Amino acid sequence: MAKVILPTALRAFVDGQKEVEVAGGTVGEVLESLASGYPDLKQHLYDGDGKLRAYVNVFIGEDNIRDFGGLAAPAKEDSVVTLVPAIAGGGGAV
Repeated sequence: MAKVILPTALRAFVDGQKEVEVAGGTVGEVLESLASGYPDLKQHLYDGDGKLRAYVNVFIGEDNIRDFGGLAAPAKEDSVVTLVPAIAGGGGAV
């Protein structure tokens, strides 16, 4: 099973867990398994069309999946998948 590391902002939707182990042969399957096990999390990962939200960055190991096939990127039994929401903010000089 792949290990999914969750940021603090999403832990409330997975019973407060920092990491969850789920099955899947691709990153997409891993995330689908995660969302199936924790339905309240789904809306935070996917938009209304079922696509991964643009502000959710997903890494397998240290590699952004966008550079390695997106959700079709392979996930192995010992893969570590990390969810990192984009951080917005900042502004002009103070």
